[in-house]
Amino acid sequence: MKPAKPAGRTSVRADVHTPATPLVRLASEPYYHATGDELAVFEAAAKSCLPVMLKGPTGCGKTRFVEHMAWRLKRPLVTVACHDDLTTADLVGRYLIVGDETVWMDGPLAAAVRAGAICYLDEIVEARKDTTVVIHPLTDSRRALPVEKRGEYIEAPPDFMLVISYNPGYQSVLKEMKPSTRQRFVALDFDYPEAEIEARIVAHEGGVDADTAKKLVKLGSLTRKLKGAGLDEGAGTRLLVHAAQLMAAGMAPAIACTAAIARPLADETDTRDALDDLIRAVF
Repeated sequence: MKPAKPAGRTSVRADVHTPATPLVRLASEPYYHATGDELAVFEAAAKSCLPVMLKGPTGCGKTRFVEHMAWRLKRPLVTVACHDDLTTADLVGRYLIVGDETVWMDGPLAAAVRAGAICYLDEIVEARKDTTVVIHPLTDSRRALPVEKRGEYIEAPPDFMLVISYNPGYQSVLKEMKPSTRQRFVALDFDYPEAEIEARIVAHEGGVDADTAKKLVKLGSLTRKLKGAGLDEGAGTRLLVHAAQLMAAGMAPAIACTAAIARPLADETDTRDALDDLIRAVF
């Protein structure tokens, strides 16, 4: 008979590494239309075990690109949406009480390192500066993740890759990435695709005909010209796809564009009226 555990005490299992975030293995190819040499650069960086930084406006395809590359390289993917309250423990891991035992639970970054996965930190500048420092040992010749709470030093396997992204247009003094961090990465600039390519993407992803896709792209281009004149940023490709999907579901073009493009972009009455005028002009 096993001796009874003392009341109010828990045992500690130091060998448990349960990932808090599941590793995603993409079974089918995520649609992505290359606009330059980004595929070749990313593949070369992966082969050389170099971290990659993606820079570009909201909704231009950065996340889809990472998903496509994870499928292309046949590596699992862990995605983290960074925010102001993201702590080092959220990324690396923490001890949790499970039943009557205290077990270690890996955070998404530690889980990705152990599995040799791609870890994608989306909008990295939104995370606290004391949190992002934890990635530094993974971005140089050490390629390791110190886990101070466990006294552990996890060496990254060759397949592990760190990818971060941010939108330079939304940077401020308080949310600017330090040069000491930026210079650790291979950087890729992203922008909205050329009109013809963007129309193909919208038609494919939104399920609409080519003519409708071209009109949506024209509308998107017009909204982007309002940047700095009422809008912080124009409609990204993602919003155009959303509008296309609403149309494919049977919604009238004007209503679909208002719901999927105009209203998400602006709250100011004058700006909303201007966007409504653009929608009427195009459709």
